[in-house]
Amino acid sequence: MALTPGLQERFEERFGATPRIFRAPGRVNLIGEHTDYNDGFVMPVAIQFSCWVAASARPDRKLVIHSENLNETATVNLADARPSRNWSDYVAGAAAIPDRSGYRLQGANLLIHSEVPMGAGLSSSAAIEVSVALAMLSTSGYEVDRTQLARWCQQAEHEFPGMMCGIMDQFISCRAEAGRGLKLDCRTLAYEYVLLPQDVEIVICNTMVKHKLASGEYNTRRQQCETGVRVLAEVIPGLKALRDVSPAQLRENRKLLDPKVYRRCLHVVTENERVQRGAEMLNRNDVAGFGKLMDESHESLRRDFEVSCAELDKMIEIARDQKGVLGARMTGGGFGGCTVNLVGSECAHEFEDNVRENYRQAMGVVPEIYVCRASQGAEEVKLESAIEAGSRFR
Repeated sequence: MALTPGLQERFEERFGATPRIFRAPGRVNLIGEHTDYNDGFVMPVAIQFSCWVAASARPDRKLVIHSENLNETATVNLADARPSRNWSDYVAGAAAIPDRSGYRLQGANLLIHSEVPMGAGLSSSAAIEVSVALAMLSTSGYEVDRTQLARWCQQAEHEFPGMMCGIMDQFISCRAEAGRGLKLDCRTLAYEYVLLPQDVEIVICNTMVKHKLASGEYNTRRQQCETGVRVLAEVIPGLKALRDVSPAQLRENRKLLDPKVYRRCLHVVTENERVQRGAEMLNRNDVAGFGKLMDESHESLRRDFEVSCAELDKMIEIARDQKGVLGARMTGGGFGGCTVNLVGSECAHEFEDNVRENYRQAMGVVPEIYVCRASQGAEEVKLESAIEAGSRFR
């Protein structure tokens, strides 16, 4: 993994010390949308865009943080760290939560540079949290289980920025392996790796649109799922979440549910099945079969969960007309954001050019498109190997 050029030198110039270097990746979810808060299954992969942190310990309990992306510096006292409602909350929380959990941390100087596109739904926030938490724990002499690290970072996002996210983003950033996806059980946090073919690229297409109704509609979808659980729990013993309902059980009890609530539940229970089947398909190299599940997932999100929009649907329509496309679906909460596509490697750059131009003509907006491979999770990067590798990021 290549180091962002000049990071060590800029740290030394700013702080007068030689740093240790850490990174954590962003992610995209291949399949399993709106299943996480229903105790279901997801299948994210880490992408090669990372948040980089150069760090050195301080003798006191202060964090002196400089963000190169924002060109701003903030100071946080670990002894009384609390939310401030600005960008430094992501850093302060990632240090404060482990510190409060019995891992007394030293202060640190931190230089942060993120390559993860912000606002694109690729989990730039989790990449910051995980890279900072790993840096803080490591420079204080601790080694921590990666699942625990993910839990702390999720808690940090809840308590400091105030975003009540699931654990998927932090988990994949902590535990990703290069060349593999990860099937995660969001109830138990049991996970398994799934193989991704070497001749297929993951292409992320950003519609450049985020509708204002997204957050309100997201909360409404959660409430509708919870309503379905309350009704179905009266007739299905032991039911705690939609993850406990099979498609057959849902169909049998359809008349008990409001039609809209039924459609929301139908998406979730069928999406959980698609994740399970998709993992089996990828492990036997049936990427064409997996691509069909991606297509089905988008149709379910569009028709039953109703979280797509004109821009996402147009992006999918354009993608499916391109040579080498195996599957295409929206990814993320919906109402804008990104699509994720599996494309044969030999066609990936032609796909990128065609989709960009066709979407521009159709919607009047030039999309950002990222051709990716499944990347390694969070790690310390030794300066010697990083410098030798160089970097394509300028």
